[in-house]
Amino acid sequence: MLYWVSMDVKIIRSKRRKKTVQGSLQDGVLVVRAPERATQAELDRAVGALKARMERRLLTQAPSDELLERRARELNREHFGGALRWSSVRWVTNQHTQLGSCTSLDGTIRLSHRLAQMPPFVRDYVLMHELAHLLEPNHGSRFWELVNRFPRAERARGYLMAIGSEPLEE
Repeated sequence: MLYWVSMDVKIIRSKRRKKTVQGSLQDGVLVVRAPERATQAELDRAVGALKARMERRLLTQAPSDELLERRARELNREHFGGALRWSSVRWVTNQHTQLGSCTSLDGTIRLSHRLAQMPPFVRDYVLMHELAHLLEPNHGSRFWELVNRFPRAERARGYLMAIGSEPLEE
């Protein structure tokens, strides 16, 4: 079963393009180039097909749970002195509004597959955010002190805001 990847679509119509519709993923946005005269029905069909193709590509390119676990261990050593413990860190395809979640009671961390298309420092930031919840379940000042140990935290928050992702409140 495929899950629809939540992505914005930008349609660019061109007088020079006569027949073909082309799509590419640019910073999480599906950019569709289409002939100026394409009807809305034609565009709807093309966008649906392009979304399905991009979704398959993203799902096959998503890093493995094993690599995600390894990265969590590295961040734990670098920023928490290896003190954190969790039961699982894994990718999920059912988080369409959040990029990550942590159930601190049982130590379960889940990251959205949508992060696979984002730069590595953004994935690391979201993982760091969820790891910090193992020590601080709320978003208080102590929590943000932990998250801000990540050297590119501010840049990653800026990236997430720029792409329209829900800002992580401070």
